[in-house]
Amino acid sequence: MKDPEISIIIRTLNEARYLGDLLRGIKEQRTHLSHEIVLIDSGSTDETLSIAGHFGCRILHINRERFSFGRSLNRACEASLGKYLVFVSGHCIPYDENWLQNLVEPLETGTVEYCYGRQVGGPQTYWSESQIFLKYFPELSQVPQKGFYCNNANSCLLTKTWRHYKFDEELTGLEDMHLAKRLLADQGTVGYAANACVYHLHHENWKQIQRRFEREAVALQWISPEIFLRLRDVIRYFSRAVAGDIMKYPQKTINPLNFYKIVRYRFHQYLGSYYGNHLNRRVSSELRDTYFYPSTSKGTPLTSKSLKS
Repeated sequence: MKDPEISIIIRTLNEARYLGDLLRGIKEQRTHLSHEIVLIDSGSTDETLSIAGHFGCRILHINRERFSFGRSLNRACEASLGKYLVFVSGHCIPYDENWLQNLVEPLETGTVEYCYGRQVGGPQTYWSESQIFLKYFPELSQVPQKGFYCNNANSCLLTKTWRHYKFDEELTGLEDMHLAKRLLADQGTVGYAANACVYHLHHENWKQIQRRFEREAVALQWISPEIFLRLRDVIRYFSRAVAGDIMKYPQKTINPLNFYKIVRYRFHQYLGSYYGNHLNRRVSSELRDTYFYPSTSKGTPLTSKSLKS
């Protein structure tokens, strides 16, 4: 039997809330390329694995003690059969039926070796986070692009390129940017496809938001050690971000609760970034456990229909 042309890799840890919608969205994709789905799980205790089994995913496991974002992806990539490696988060849902083809096409035509797609929030997404999505995932594509920004929540990489570089297994995050930076340094190509869009649905409490930004700041310190956050920088960035969010918020609907959420989100974003920037690059096992296995919050599930309403 002929190998699939695309391997869709999904990292999971208790992703039952949206995994069914993601897998149904993948099933509905319109593409001339064949694909497989490889799911690598790091210890789910909810219905994640049963949902994956129902949709015929190939399931791999990685021990909690061994987990890092880079290591889990490398293990899944090694087991994959496709020429193109598509990475998508377990809490992302394809925006439309053309997502997969649009994401792979820049690699299929030889324009770039690594491509990432657009991300948007849903109705329950924090306003400040939606502004971050708009900043890093604009409506206009850039294929290829100049910088090394990349995001594996929605991306595609040539298998032969992955084999040459592989993901750093010690980073606490941003393994995508680290590989992209090395690729560009060797005259490789990275692109952004705005027409390959997913809903990226975070439902984090304030502590989880802070940990996420802290974890990424630790990784960014390793990738770009020249970036140093001073306290006065953090205060300035925080003030500007809050002011910008309020100015862009629909004025007829803003209220004290919305204002509070804007301030609170940006506070935890920049506090986490500041702490992470000042941590020693060697992260203790206890701190790694906090970063990779945060407690999960529960809420009312969204459906793909409600996202588009």
